[in-house]
Amino acid sequence: MAEISEETLKKAEEFKLTANDHFGKQKYALAIDFYSKAIELNSKNAVYLSNRAFAYAKLEQYGAALQDASAAIDVDPKYIKAYYRRGSANLLLGKYKEALKDFKKVVGILPKNAEAQEKFKQCEKIVRQMAFESAIATEDEKPLSETLDVESISVESSYDGPHLMDGKVDLSFVQQLVAHLKAQKKLHTKYLYQILIEMKKLLCKLPSLIDIEVPEGNSFSVCGDTHGQYYDLLNIFEINGQPSIENPYLCESQMSTRKLIPPVNGDYVDRGSFSLELVLTLFAYKLLYPDHVHLMRGNHETINMNRMYGFEGEVTQKYSKKCFDLFTEVFNWLPLSACLNKKVIIVHGGLFSKDGVKLDDMRKISRNRQPPDEGLMCELLWSDPSPFPGRSPNKRGVGVAFGPDVTHKFLKDNNLQMVVRSHEVKEEGYLVEADGKLVTVFSAPNYCDSVGNKGALIRFDSQMNPKYVQFTAVPHPAIKPMAYASNYNMFMK
Repeated sequence: MAEISEETLKKAEEFKLTANDHFGKQKYALAIDFYSKAIELNSKNAVYLSNRAFAYAKLEQYGAALQDASAAIDVDPKYIKAYYRRGSANLLLGKYKEALKDFKKVVGILPKNAEAQEKFKQCEKIVRQMAFESAIATEDEKPLSETLDVESISVESSYDGPHLMDGKVDLSFVQQLVAHLKAQKKLHTKYLYQILIEMKKLLCKLPSLIDIEVPEGNSFSVCGDTHGQYYDLLNIFEINGQPSIENPYLCESQMSTRKLIPPVNGDYVDRGSFSLELVLTLFAYKLLYPDHVHLMRGNHETINMNRMYGFEGEVTQKYSKKCFDLFTEVFNWLPLSACLNKKVIIVHGGLFSKDGVKLDDMRKISRNRQPPDEGLMCELLWSDPSPFPGRSPNKRGVGVAFGPDVTHKFLKDNNLQMVVRSHEVKEEGYLVEADGKLVTVFSAPNYCDSVGNKGALIRFDSQMNPKYVQFTAVPHPAIKPMAYASNYNMFMK
């Protein structure tokens, strides 16, 4: 390799400083651009690569973060921050054994570093827990939902929240529940168990792709990620109209009206610190109107994500680990996609690593499990669109990046007109791509109280013409996002 001139080294360092400034302002995409410019001038600087890995991780592009951290280690095998950041990326990808190796390396060199020790112990605990669960698991073991003795749980006279009558959800219960949760009060454990058990019974009867009909003259609304931002969800109901007979979202026929909450396209939980309240409200509405409330699974309705981003910690703190395990059972049965009027397909992540996938293939996906690392289920939850033709590795490290041509071919093969997906924060709350054939909708405004983005929903008429409705964040109680999450800081002091 030719020697780099002093002038070039100086320019690379200027790019790094500019990138650091953007990073400090949480403008991570711009930071990546300037780190990349620095790397183009000096590809043998481990700091540039490691810093870009950190920025990629902030955008949840853990595959790219892993690649950069590994490249930094190749450049400088003694650069300890790179091991820390690679370990963090592996941890966030659910690659716990690989993460453990990196953190072991870090604590071996820096035995007194508290952050490294915490990460090492965290990984070690997870690996041991997984080994223990694998050792005690049996094929004929009954799920928790079938062994819980809910009826034996008593409701204390001091409890001042809503009561389920005969275990059934009615409109009065839902209205009281929303008011109770909005006031930061807990639903009784007995009723929480009953709702989750009934939700599982309801969801397991559904196919992995649900078909929805929007009658002539009516409209249908679609929301994207809400990520535990409960008070913003309630604001959506205010903006789009409260579900009621007087204000229907969908008419079942010209003779009668039925109610519909906008279908929420996965990622109800994690990050925001009111995930439990949000998902519980949606589940209650689903039980109230089972044919007119539609909920799909996102990549965050999974154990790995819940473990790192807060939902497991939130449920365990507010209720118990048993409650979290029951939520996991329910999440496993959430449908993976929906089709509106045989024209618009709704998925959380995106499309596939191969051509020729038909809607029937999506209907037949066996979903009662944690998502695998590849295949249709994984790609529905994790893939992202790319502006470039064809397919390429996804920067998240999971799923695939698919170009506009892939979108067009999938739509043509299945006689559809549009793909709606979520999975990515967008400054305006939505982004239209692929010549208008693909739209990303994101419904968590000012994501994590820091991004400053708008939220959006899509309102389709019966001809599947979209109208985009934007909104801004509303105040919430003073509990910060990620309050219940694992500490996964990728920076070492």
